[in-house]
Amino acid sequence: MPADRPLVVISKSGSKRWVSAADTAARKLGLKLDMPASKAQAIIANLTMINADPSADAAALERLALWALRQYSPVVAVDGADGIVMDTEGADHLQGGEGLLISGLVNGLRGRGLTARAAVADTWGAAHAITRMTSAETTVVPVGGVAKAVTRLPIHCLRLGPDTIHGLRVMGIETVGELSAMPRAPLTLRYGPEVGRRLDQIFGRMAEPIEPLRTPELVEASKNFQEPIGAAETIAKYVRRLVGELTSRLEERGLGVRRSDLIIHRVDNTRQCIRAGLAKPVRDPARLSKLLCDRIEKIDPGFGIERLVLVALIVEPLEERQVASSLIEEQVVDVTPLVDILGNRGQRLYRVTPVASDVPERSVMRIGPTADETGATWAAKWPRPSRLLANPERIDVTALLPDQPPAVFTWRGKRRRVKRADGPERIFGEWWVRPREHNAVRDYFVVEDEAGERYWVYRAGDGLDTDTGSHLWFLHGVFG
Repeated sequence: MPADRPLVVISKSGSKRWVSAADTAARKLGLKLDMPASKAQAIIANLTMINADPSADAAALERLALWALRQYSPVVAVDGADGIVMDTEGADHLQGGEGLLISGLVNGLRGRGLTARAAVADTWGAAHAITRMTSAETTVVPVGGVAKAVTRLPIHCLRLGPDTIHGLRVMGIETVGELSAMPRAPLTLRYGPEVGRRLDQIFGRMAEPIEPLRTPELVEASKNFQEPIGAAETIAKYVRRLVGELTSRLEERGLGVRRSDLIIHRVDNTRQCIRAGLAKPVRDPARLSKLLCDRIEKIDPGFGIERLVLVALIVEPLEERQVASSLIEEQVVDVTPLVDILGNRGQRLYRVTPVASDVPERSVMRIGPTADETGATWAAKWPRPSRLLANPERIDVTALLPDQPPAVFTWRGKRRRVKRADGPERIFGEWWVRPREHNAVRDYFVVEDEAGERYWVYRAGDGLDTDTGSHLWFLHGVFG
């Protein structure tokens, strides 16, 4: 099929057939959603039509929701036939904030060949409406800004039935703002309570809890309370009990948990969530309890908590192994508990590892704090600074000869006189990586100023031939 041939998806109900989806080429030629299939075929002669498969679409959407559940939020559910909804409160800081969370979500979907729009708002109804009624790829509605964001949106974003939408339009009501300004009693009398309920939900006057998606494979433990609880000590006590129950079930299956969610159900029909991630699969009750209990102060019990649910969201096979013995002289220290504690506080942890490259900025790489070694070793022939700048910084240099080390250099506005210098260490460009580096040369020097500070500087070029570099000087690192 030619790449530019228009494509549409056709839905049908009885003898009625209509356009339910259209690609960019079809839209440019005038096709619109809900247009009769016969009319679309009359407009475009070479139109390709594919029959819709609602059951396959629903299954794909559920798989997408499960992916988001594992990656972004403990509370995820399917939202209609074309979207998913997430409660990001308590989880957005792990992604760097709301804006980075949804931009990362949209980019992640794009990498899987899907085009998506995402919005963060105070209410489910507002986020649902904004993603479907605006063209922005990502939208973050400020706290308290829902009314301003949705007032001018059309009324069909309220998730009302088609008959209700038609009746309201007959009355001349087109936007959410116009509908919210109408007296409530006549609307309820004519259309029932649904109109008022949807308005209250979109503006946040009525809670609309998200029922999290769950599958039979998920291991979980829960506790219902006859009397609501709220004290931190009481919450911690029951969290430890749930952890013990959860780890027992994991042990029966030979699994360890990599990510767990504690979902707090309050009596006011709202939820809060705490997510604990681990660098490696774990089944130690004390370790998992500590990660969850350390964040209990973030829980707002409100008028009380009526239910706690602990879910092992991501699990992996866990084999028992011996970590200490009188027959083993050296015990390997496991730092993953510390990594888990810092990571769950929102710290982005990494370590650096050597990479096989002569160019300094390409010779190091960030990897996970518990990732396996890459097999490369650090260069030992010439010293390397403890702090390598992300980008070499230009310095002004006075040298006795072009190919000699600096006698004086100025960096960040401060003039420094060189007392000692060692070098040069000549590094050639990697022409097999970038063709323009075929003749590139850098001469590196370790220099020490009068204050005893040591720096790693280089000259771009060999000092003689301008084809090898600009002969400008740069500071690339600082020794500790």
